[in-house]
Amino acid sequence: MNNIKLIASDFDGIFTDGKLTVFSDGKTAKIIDYKDIMGISEAIKKNINFAIISGEKSAAIDILKEKFPKIEVFQNERNKINILKNLMNKYNASPQNTVYFGDDINDIECLKHVKYPVTVPNAHESVKNIPKIKITSISGGNGVIREIVDQIK
Repeated sequence: MNNIKLIASDFDGIFTDGKLTVFSDGKTAKIIDYKDIMGISEAIKKNINFAIISGEKSAAIDILKEKFPKIEVFQNERNKINILKNLMNKYNASPQNTVYFGDDINDIECLKHVKYPVTVPNAHESVKNIPKIKITSISGGNGVIREIVDQIK
């Protein structure tokens, strides 16, 4: 992967293992691997624009935005493809220099729109069957962002 201008990613199932821990007091938690935090940092160092497009609202995403003010964050979004296209336009990116990470059916349009679609081994079967999709060697929540960012030159 060369000359990447934009990385956009779903959150749950990519940055996390897709599970939600619910405590007895009703509070919830999601676990993020520091390798993915370093993956965002490395992407920024490579001058790659980074965005998280999530169908849910999460305090974990808010924390990432605080840590990395340069990243774009979209939460509670059901129409991810329009956001992706707007981001590509904003950053003068094309499908040929855009990476998208996704693991479920609400990511399929975005994954099919880019040259570099990426998913995880535990993704929904319909996602894993997308032509030219790259399946990471590790499951979501275990450093998948870092795995791919390290491959970008």
